[in-house]
Amino acid sequence: MLKDLFRIVATIILFKRGFLNRISRQFLRAKFKTCGKNVKFDSLSRFTYQNINIGNDVYIGPNAVFSASNSELTIGNKVLFGPNVTIICGNHNTAVIGSYMFDISEKKTGDDMPIVIEDDVWIGANVVILKGVIVRKGSIVAAGSVLTKSTLPYSIFKGVPATFYKYRWNESQLKQHRMLMQCNGIR
Repeated sequence: MLKDLFRIVATIILFKRGFLNRISRQFLRAKFKTCGKNVKFDSLSRFTYQNINIGNDVYIGPNAVFSASNSELTIGNKVLFGPNVTIICGNHNTAVIGSYMFDISEKKTGDDMPIVIEDDVWIGANVVILKGVIVRKGSIVAAGSVLTKSTLPYSIFKGVPATFYKYRWNESQLKQHRMLMQCNGIR
């Protein structure tokens, strides 16, 4: 009896959370600099909304932290993010002598740089992406990686720091992929 009651209460809580997440997501979408169609994200994730551009058909897993306070984050179309992805477009100014880093609000050139995530990208769970990186079209960043440099198109990067692992396909497979995408009206 108690077990059944617990199941019922848990179901109600999860239903309400999902419902509230969908409702709040509608209001939060307007806070992004731009936000395309079919963008799904957890309303409890943390974003610097005003500096983030998101394309169409993007899924951002739960517990995301996307910080672009003094630069921009641009996310293309058909992009997948696993849970707990952190994107940081800037650093603190650590060069001022005689002050605590905490007290320094001015940035120096290069402290903040944009991040671009192109179309058809998969960012695995627990990935960290740091300033100035471009994640090229068709790339995969393996779970748990720390990406500090730009990827190659249709490549897989993994590790800490993330390095090139391999291409998704060989040359003939990539050619076939591009041809099929073009035939289907997809660039």
